[in-house]
Amino acid sequence: MKKLLKIPVLIIGGGVTGTGIARDLALRGIHCLVIEKGNINDGASGRNHGLLHSGARYVGSDPDSAAECARESQILKKIAPHCIEDTGGLYVAVQGDDPTYIANFPPLCKQAGINCQSLSVQEALTLEPALSKRTIAAFRVNDASVDPFHLSLENMNQAIEHGAKYYSNCQAIEFILDKKRPGKQSITKVRVRNNLTGNCFNITPGVVVNAAGAWAGIVANLAGISLDMIYSKGTLLVTHNRITTHVINRLRPAADGDILVPGRTVSIFGTTSTRIDNLDDIHPEFTETDFLVAQGAQMVPGLETARYIRAYAGVRPLVSRKDAPKGDDRAVSRGFYLFDHAKDQTKNQPTENQVDNLVTITGGKVTTYRLMAEKTADLVAEKLGISTPCSTADTPLISRAPSKLIEAGMSVKLWAKDPSPGDSMMCECEMVPKSHFKELLTWLKQNRETADLNSLRIHSRLGKGACQGTFCSLRVTGLMYDETYIKGSQGLDNIKFLLEERFKGQKPVLWGSQLAQAELNEGIFCSFFGLDMADQNRVDNDMVDQDMANPGIKGQANGK
Repeated sequence: MKKLLKIPVLIIGGGVTGTGIARDLALRGIHCLVIEKGNINDGASGRNHGLLHSGARYVGSDPDSAAECARESQILKKIAPHCIEDTGGLYVAVQGDDPTYIANFPPLCKQAGINCQSLSVQEALTLEPALSKRTIAAFRVNDASVDPFHLSLENMNQAIEHGAKYYSNCQAIEFILDKKRPGKQSITKVRVRNNLTGNCFNITPGVVVNAAGAWAGIVANLAGISLDMIYSKGTLLVTHNRITTHVINRLRPAADGDILVPGRTVSIFGTTSTRIDNLDDIHPEFTETDFLVAQGAQMVPGLETARYIRAYAGVRPLVSRKDAPKGDDRAVSRGFYLFDHAKDQTKNQPTENQVDNLVTITGGKVTTYRLMAEKTADLVAEKLGISTPCSTADTPLISRAPSKLIEAGMSVKLWAKDPSPGDSMMCECEMVPKSHFKELLTWLKQNRETADLNSLRIHSRLGKGACQGTFCSLRVTGLMYDETYIKGSQGLDNIKFLLEERFKGQKPVLWGSQLAQAELNEGIFCSFFGLDMADQNRVDNDMVDQDMANPGIKGQANGK
């Protein structure tokens, strides 16, 4: 067991909100530690459209959230332009859509302070030829595309540069409470399990921030606090090619399959809203895939014949409130909730069973994460008696880490400017040369506990192209052997884990070209490399190693 760690602030959750809080606190000079039970952005932060909202989507259902989005999107465009593609957005209606909603859209946008420009149908079709010829109305708004992984990595890396720490694969499993004071209690220790090794260690925090997203209720329950969460699953599809220039939104009340977001070289389309009971098994369904394609084709017909390279699903962190509308979970507010568990949440007054050093932040969206982090950090700083103000709205969000390599198309641009002699392309789908993987491996080894294929996937474009890791996984694994980052059977372990994770997303879209790609994968890795027998091969190899280390035993067994 590791020795006891003492830290002023422990943040539970390594999504965009948790990493954003770490950055905010670190810029104030407050030391903090982020723990994440998986890897960075394993929750909703890594399983969304990547849409930087103008706010227009919420003008009819949640005007406060709409106004928040409008303000925060402008701040993010200013401080993190390298994480954002300012595509602009179109809201389009097709024949059969509600004319009343269409007519009300411009004045609702104006009330929320959202720029909305009316376009003729011909103007819209000229801007986006992929739109349906059945389009009857169109408006232009200030939507954009954001890379949530790039955003979170920059948040965390900048926080680390200012004194923060980050532990992946570490899960809070127990809160130890001090109940000596009548009617009051505080968290004195947090027991944490390393999910890779199974080892446990303790952390002594000054303040605990619960930024676990959809898992916030589970974390709060460790302190005996009930926080009812609604688990609303959303499924999304990733196309092989980029289909449009702008973000395309269906001009109707929020429903399934009404947003198409261009993400650098691909497009992301969705989403659904399905109530689920638990968070143990979150995956896209075949029926959802078919339904999304059918819905999307009404707005962009090309979605019906497009090649999809993967699908994925995330869970929206929605808080169940007594005043929430009944029925469709889309009616639940997309605003965020900040809970100070030292107070009664309904009256904002001290309560008999308060936990005075626990704060929960949940709800919200990627677009409003910086504001969520600011409000949370303000509360934490107040509890610590620190008056340093927030500076995240004016401080450029950029670190010295090689996080630029996660941006699609960036590697080849950098390589073209300064090609290394004898360099070669290790990932042909995303055009990533060997020199960039070597740079990233060196940085990971110096700044993270592991430098493996999965770490490279999170910090680069590895496995994110059309082949989904078929060829680049082999080449990069060979590089890791050459550079002694891995040894023995670790290469097979790395490749198997990467391909299994990639296949989860490919399985719901296996038809046409993508099915042929899967057949090729099976032929290479099962027939040629025997990866489906990797576990048995490892047992056999271990037995051979033992025999070589104990030749006498082998001789006796053979009667020699």
